[in-house]
Amino acid sequence: MQNGTKHNPPPQKKPFSHHVYIFGKAQASAFVGGMFDYAIMIALTELGHLHYTRSIIISGMFGAVINYSLNRYWTFNKRDESKRRQLRRFVFVVLGSIALKSSGTYLLTELLGLDYKISRLCIDAVVSLGFNFTLQKYWVFKK
Repeated sequence: MQNGTKHNPPPQKKPFSHHVYIFGKAQASAFVGGMFDYAIMIALTELGHLHYTRSIIISGMFGAVINYSLNRYWTFNKRDESKRRQLRRFVFVVLGSIALKSSGTYLLTELLGLDYKISRLCIDAVVSLGFNFTLQKYWVFKK
């Protein structure tokens, strides 16, 4: 110590198992939000007779609320961080995610002739892992 200042040790590197644990929690959160999202999409399309791309847009908003809450309070445990900053960033991620899911589902369904429900599951897997998790961990809920 010099001149009464504290020396802060460098932050400890977290073990690989911690990163796997957080990844698992994030996937569980995504699964819960995704199940609500998927069920609402099917209900809006089959019962409400909306085009599946519109149903994805609407249902994605509901799934996002669930996913944000679980990620903020359980997965990344970031309740002490600025809620406004997190929410603003999360909204950008959700808008991108919804755009990728609706356009990707449309392309797979129309170009390959797949049922929209199957196309949506395929696209969700890619968007969830490659887009949502990465941006939420390293941008929305970063330390």
